[in-house]
Amino acid sequence: MRLDLHVHTTASDGSSSPAEVVRLAANGGLDVLAITDHDTVAGIPAALEAAANTSLQLIPGIEVSSTHEGAEYHILGYFVDPQSDAIQAHGRHAVGGRESRMDQMVDRLRRQGLLIEMSDVLDAAGPDRSAIARPHLARALVVKGYASSVVDAFDRLIGDGHPAYVPTGLATPEEAIGLILEAGGTPVWAHPPMHVLTRLLSTFIGAGLKGLEVYRPRATAGHIRKLERAAKAAGILMTGGSDWHDGERGHALGSFFVTEEDVGELLEAGGMSGRSSERQE
Repeated sequence: MRLDLHVHTTASDGSSSPAEVVRLAANGGLDVLAITDHDTVAGIPAALEAAANTSLQLIPGIEVSSTHEGAEYHILGYFVDPQSDAIQAHGRHAVGGRESRMDQMVDRLRRQGLLIEMSDVLDAAGPDRSAIARPHLARALVVKGYASSVVDAFDRLIGDGHPAYVPTGLATPEEAIGLILEAGGTPVWAHPPMHVLTRLLSTFIGAGLKGLEVYRPRATAGHIRKLERAAKAAGILMTGGSDWHDGERGHALGSFFVTEEDVGELLEAGGMSGRSSERQE
């Protein structure tokens, strides 16, 4: 069983529609896919409809943005109820918050001498967008010639800690975890930074965190081992996924996957099971 538990669509900052993501996942050899758009479940209904015509199993998910001590942390939620009042309210609030954040980031770039407008970001996002996010700004910077690629834009200009970065400020990690639990989901810390893992993990677990995202394409073998040890020591589950947006980060959907052996506890929590295979990249 091949799984990718961290994928984005045009409902947030991905470049492919929910139906297209399902098609790419099925064609890429995946058996299980989690749609985890930023702060919204708007893409879940279309993804479920598309998946009904394939053998692909779909996990309804979300990636909730949060801020702590000036840094941004993302909490993945698996098996959430897309109709949850709390999730729906969060999504509505997030749209306005992200637009305000993007205005601030564009303003910071302009103060650095980059001639970019909010209209450029909207053009890069496209007509099917449900929210505006940093990858849309990154694509606009590429179009305007200020970055050679989306990765370059993040690395030099808009990534965490860089000149134009503005935190989302939507919720605390504890609130994000509580939101997912209220929606019946399983909260997992996405791409946890190694330098704060030990200090913050117990706090997040105290708030109800159930797991760590351990396996991902850009994690080193050393980081994976440390995350595995941390999860096992804390008695929490492990997950993994590509954090796929559009293929611009060097991998096609389905080229990275985890297996039931890697993430069996999460599947058990969600009532899924299947055969195992080896994790590959």
